[in-house]
Amino acid sequence: MDGCKNSSAKTAVFVLLFAVTVFIGPAQTPSGQTGTSKAVIENADSSGLHEHNIQILRGNVVVRHDNARMYCDSAYFNDANQTVEAFGNVRYEQGDTLLIYGDYLHYDANIQLAKLRNHVHMIDKDVTLFTDSFDYDRYTNIAFYFNNGRLLDSINELKSVFAQYSPETKIARFQNAVRLDNPQFVLTCDTLEYSTETRIAYIVSPTVIESDSGTIYSDKGWYNSLSDKSLLQNRSLVVSKDKTKTITADSLFYSKTEGFIEAFGNMVLNDTVKKVILLGDYGYYNEITRFAFATDSAQMIEYSQTDSLFLHADTLSMQTTIEEEWEIKAYYGVRFYRVDMQGVCDSMQFNTVDSALNLYKNPILWNTGYQINGDTIQIIFADGVIKQMNVLHYSFAMQQLESRIDTSYFNQLTGKNLTAWFQDGEMYKMHVDGNAESVYYPIDEQESSFVGLFKSVSSYIDFDIKDRKPTRIVWYPESNCDMLPIPDLTPEDKFLKKFVNYDYLRPKSREDVFVGFITPYPIP
Repeated sequence: MDGCKNSSAKTAVFVLLFAVTVFIGPAQTPSGQTGTSKAVIENADSSGLHEHNIQILRGNVVVRHDNARMYCDSAYFNDANQTVEAFGNVRYEQGDTLLIYGDYLHYDANIQLAKLRNHVHMIDKDVTLFTDSFDYDRYTNIAFYFNNGRLLDSINELKSVFAQYSPETKIARFQNAVRLDNPQFVLTCDTLEYSTETRIAYIVSPTVIESDSGTIYSDKGWYNSLSDKSLLQNRSLVVSKDKTKTITADSLFYSKTEGFIEAFGNMVLNDTVKKVILLGDYGYYNEITRFAFATDSAQMIEYSQTDSLFLHADTLSMQTTIEEEWEIKAYYGVRFYRVDMQGVCDSMQFNTVDSALNLYKNPILWNTGYQINGDTIQIIFADGVIKQMNVLHYSFAMQQLESRIDTSYFNQLTGKNLTAWFQDGEMYKMHVDGNAESVYYPIDEQESSFVGLFKSVSSYIDFDIKDRKPTRIVWYPESNCDMLPIPDLTPEDKFLKKFVNYDYLRPKSREDVFVGFITPYPIP
């Protein structure tokens, strides 16, 4: 019976141990430990007992806990509580890379926490940290300072009120009054993460980066202090040094060395000197070459006048010269709107050298009641106001006339080249040379009705215009003219050969510049 009892007891113990092993698992060792659980004294020139069995150690004191050693001039060692208080020339070593110096150390082996105070500096390879209040948690392998400190590496100096640093990941997190000083820039923020291995600063709070080329405002992204490249998110903003240019977007890639900013998503590039804004879902700006580019819903806004000009094209670019002259180019599907002027064309170019706007390939322009189209249209500005228009190689101008009965009456003028002059934005004179033809409806002012249709063909025609009405017409050197009564007019009489009313293409608001057309308008 006793043998059976002993056998049963052994079986029960075996089952219990098996259950503990399966359901609880093997004992875990904290990451900071290597297997030894107690701190031990490795050296002291002299020692003695203090009250509560606390040992007093003096001279070349060395205490070890696992792979960490603590050196000092003197110490209190409590073997029962596993605590060490170290004084004078304190040095904490862990492995062959981490060194911490200070005037005072308190170490608790139970929780593996080292607290160093006064003139503390930590060295981890080529990184040095300075503070007066420093804690190192061996269990989590995280170091803290919490009463001002600074971290130095080969190129950067970081300061803050609070910080934590992981010797394992080489990532430091700084908080409260953070400042990063680099030979090329200064970064300030409330919270910053920084890799001492890659020298990349991770932006996680509203941050300002100032350099000799300008200022960056961002609350999310990263800045590589080795390559001077950064990725900025959350509508970050870059401002030029002279504060005349700004660029923002959903994301910005910035290479300071190359002076290159690439923008992704809702880019806005504003030049406050030129009074020009470039927009697009993708674009870039080169600070060195002073070249800007926008595409994908690209738009330009020129706001030097009371009424701004809104222009859209597939692709927009702006080049600024050293002499502060600048040139804008627009390619494919150009549409623009201003209260006094609207237009469409295939491509466009404007430069400030001659203040000329050139519209290429089937351009159409609407201004003060006139529709003008041709092969190429050149518009000359003075102080942002249109002064002269040149329609080259082929020209056609028309003006729709008001009528209570019929809206199909148009004054028309066509020829090889057309020149129009403006005053205060209003057309006051037109000249056509080469195969000039016209359709004109004289008006009886007393009856407020059309006298008839006047048709002419000549080499040259001059029109004087007042209040948007012809006041004088000159044909030379000779003309072939006909006056046709209104009741006798046929559709063929009323329109010149290449007449087309393109009003359906006309942008009638700033939003209209984005309206596309499936069928292209006919080529004259």
